[in-house]
Amino acid sequence: MAVVPTRMQSVSEELAQQAINSIRFLAVDAVQKANSGHPGMPMGCAPMAYLLWSRYLRHNPSNPSWADRDRFVLSAGHGSMLLYGLLHLTGYDLSMDDIKSFRQMGSKTPGHPENFVTPGVETTTGPLGQGFANAVGMALAESYMAAHFNRPGFEVVDHHTYAIASDGDLMEGVSHEAASLAGHLGLGKLVVLYDDNGISIDGSTSLTYSENVRGRFEAYGWHVEQVADGNDLEAIGRAIDAARAETAKPSIIAIRTVIGFGSPNKQDTAAAHGSPLGPDEVSLTKKALGWPDKTFYVPQDVYTHMNATAAGSGKESEWLESFERYRLSYPELASQFERWMDGDLNDGWQAAIPAFETGSKLATRAASGKVIDAIGQVLPNLVGGSADLTGSNKTDISGRADMSASARDGGYIRFGVREHGMAAICNGMMLHGGVRPFCATFLVFTDYLRPALRLSALMGLPVVYVMTHDSIGLGEDGPTHQPIEHYMAVRAIPNVQFIRPADAGETADAWRIALETSDRPTILSLTRQGVPTLDRSRVPQADGVNRGAYVLRGDNAEPDIILLASGSEVAVALGAAELLEADGLSPRVVSMPCFELFERQPRSYRDEVLPPTVAVRISIEAGVTRGWERYVGSEGRSIGIDRFGASAPAGELFEKFGITADRVAAVAREMLERVS
Repeated sequence: MAVVPTRMQSVSEELAQQAINSIRFLAVDAVQKANSGHPGMPMGCAPMAYLLWSRYLRHNPSNPSWADRDRFVLSAGHGSMLLYGLLHLTGYDLSMDDIKSFRQMGSKTPGHPENFVTPGVETTTGPLGQGFANAVGMALAESYMAAHFNRPGFEVVDHHTYAIASDGDLMEGVSHEAASLAGHLGLGKLVVLYDDNGISIDGSTSLTYSENVRGRFEAYGWHVEQVADGNDLEAIGRAIDAARAETAKPSIIAIRTVIGFGSPNKQDTAAAHGSPLGPDEVSLTKKALGWPDKTFYVPQDVYTHMNATAAGSGKESEWLESFERYRLSYPELASQFERWMDGDLNDGWQAAIPAFETGSKLATRAASGKVIDAIGQVLPNLVGGSADLTGSNKTDISGRADMSASARDGGYIRFGVREHGMAAICNGMMLHGGVRPFCATFLVFTDYLRPALRLSALMGLPVVYVMTHDSIGLGEDGPTHQPIEHYMAVRAIPNVQFIRPADAGETADAWRIALETSDRPTILSLTRQGVPTLDRSRVPQADGVNRGAYVLRGDNAEPDIILLASGSEVAVALGAAELLEADGLSPRVVSMPCFELFERQPRSYRDEVLPPTVAVRISIEAGVTRGWERYVGSEGRSIGIDRFGASAPAGELFEKFGITADRVAAVAREMLERVS
């Protein structure tokens, strides 16, 4: 690839300045009309954004999902009007009416960029640092796919990932984690433009921020460039050229900008950050920059200059022609590439999932490990790893090399102790397309990665989260590592599929569900301790994991009591049912691995599993009890743990907290006596 594309290099200074000011004042006017938003960042960043989009970015507004396009991430998502202005001017399906509807109900221009709302937006940003880490994930996916698919004379995967990041992005811890891994992996196709404006909401960044950012990135192993004047297009161009020429390291370009540039009274102050300039200041700013005092004004020459539709369609056509030649030489690889980009998994992967012998005792993390290893042999696009807990999470895949700077085709990622960065990087990998990412740590450390998990859910990304050591059953590590509130905390996030399988068989089903899901993340909550593999062959709803809950024992239409449980506590419920049956009672045991899936079932099925006429119900789960009331009702009981755990062997802990078959049976008898 040439260092500098030829498109739009011969542009007059006047036209370039008009384009830059068009970007600035689309942002200013949209924020002013909405009476809400962040005008200062687009005003300062307009020159770098203009140059990147007009000279370097390979994209096609007519097809925003072209496989080999460059990716652009506005990590500083509060400056969303910068991106919307660029999309509008370059020819995406974003009209001036859309720009005028900034931040309004149902508009295509929400307050922060949302990839599922606006064509051309690659990822949902706003929570600072997330977009930066997403960009790392995109570059990582590009690197892996290039190593897998490219052949001599055919570079079917050959694009850059660009990001604009703010001071706030680089303050957030997630960016540190992601930057460290990016440098370690030598992701040379990643270029970050750092909007070094020295202002945050509270005022000057000197109030909180005195580190040497450039030195920090050099220490991470990044290539670092500096531009002293954010309006100097030639200097910015030289820096981008140098970054693109550096293929062994990711690059960051620190560009000194002036927030709110051109505003006589607000530039270079926090006042320009997150509030409209005000009508008088808008007029003064337009006068200062020689711009007509009109709203939403764009010269026709700017539209002509900035429109990238013809050039982008041409670039895509060239790539398609090359891909057809590639298909002739490598038909199987070409077909595989198309399947990967379409999100399809190889035929037969379900058949690779192992079966587990009834009666054997196996930790669900170990069962998950066997599933991962088996499907990993037939799904090379299943790419992921663990946050330094591979042996504990059981996520390694035999025969897989580790991803490294010298082994781009390594399909296993050693994320290191970087849970938050790991999850955000996996989001970026999923957004890039082609790979199906998974990541792993202990369930308690969803606390560290929760913001990225929330964005997985918001964006509908089917990232698989393998979360092990999921209860007090992990034992002696004690309350710091024992998840108590985490089941309900994660279930509270909309669009998260939290599955807590009872045994090895349910774990296999859970993996099948996770990989067949295309519109939400799945968390697999897995035990450290061994649990019995249950006999589900006699149960009509034996495949009921995919329905969220099912009758495991006691299909009597009118049971005396219903015992609901998830995960390892299903075995406790079964033990209690045996004791109650010995008393001549008719209990029902419902395995409930996934609330979210159960709630999606028809009312008729939910009533079949939990007959409304049976009011005596007990839930059993080794976590906080709040939340179970929706299923046990006002007359039911919940056996769980509403305090932190303790350090002791697992068996002693379950006895200590009363999560035993004897205790459940005793509570059931007491309840039944009261209603008899």
